[in-house]
Amino acid sequence: MDRVESFLFEVSEKAIAYEPIDKETALKLLQIPDQYIALMVYLAQKVKNHFHPPDKVEFCSIINAKSGACSEDCKFCAQSKFYKTPINIYNLVPKEEILEGAYRGVEFGANRYCVVLSGRSATKEEVEKICEGIEEINKEELPINVCVSAGTLDEESLKKLKSAGVRRVNHNLEASENFFPKIVSTHTWRERYETIKRIKSVGLSTCCGGIFGMGESDEDRVDLALTYRELEVDSIPLNFLMPIEGTPMETAPGVSPLEALKIIAMFRFTNPKAELRLCGGREQNLRDFHGMAVLMTNAMMVGGYLTRAGRDIKKDYQLLKDLRYERLLQIEVPNGNIS
Repeated sequence: MDRVESFLFEVSEKAIAYEPIDKETALKLLQIPDQYIALMVYLAQKVKNHFHPPDKVEFCSIINAKSGACSEDCKFCAQSKFYKTPINIYNLVPKEEILEGAYRGVEFGANRYCVVLSGRSATKEEVEKICEGIEEINKEELPINVCVSAGTLDEESLKKLKSAGVRRVNHNLEASENFFPKIVSTHTWRERYETIKRIKSVGLSTCCGGIFGMGESDEDRVDLALTYRELEVDSIPLNFLMPIEGTPMETAPGVSPLEALKIIAMFRFTNPKAELRLCGGREQNLRDFHGMAVLMTNAMMVGGYLTRAGRDIKKDYQLLKDLRYERLLQIEVPNGNIS
């Protein structure tokens, strides 16, 4: 066994023992020579299987419940009012459309369904309307877990969502604290960090991810992963930039398939208990390496993204069949148990 192989085995053993991976070690993972990627993926899969149901993957879906006209200037996002992009702009959809989106998620085979709103923070009125939509889903007893992504929410709003049946809230840091000012100027990384802590404080599950390929360094990627380890978030959506015409990021570098695999593996070793989700940009950035990525992760977003179409669902089902994987269909109930 050579030096690099020994290093990878040591890291995987640490992860399985849930021992912290330090910054220097995590950086080395991103700089592993390409010929060791197959071994890295194998060991990351072992870590995943130790903490999570093996040979299973979860599908999750979203609804763009309020689109565009956003007051924030996130340079990667098509929904900012500062950029001219080819998207539809509309206010919060009625509760019937939120319910319809949940039915669509069930048809896709999704285990989770997230109601997503553009904007810095949902208003009190919007929170009430989201709750009404969730209550409609609950009445229908649909076999799906409902999540919400509605920006910087205060404690009162979070408690209302929880009472309505929400069990998880999405709030992405997107990048490291160091890199964040290069992509957003209208709010701070610290504001988002404190919101995640507030989500946890009211007893809601956390879903917090990032976008890779915006020009960030390996150090930025590691800092984000270690922040999520510190926060002990439950779920980490991994997004790879899909450059959108009209945004400042339309010519951003993106990542190669092998680079994407290293990022995913690093997140698995640093956050072994977290659910890792393959989300936006997985199609364009992973390409023929999609199956290797799934071995290390817990979930895939299906049915499209906020403003962009996703992969044909038939391809995802075929991938599961080829890997001999099953869909995870656990449903969270109010007392916190899984049925």
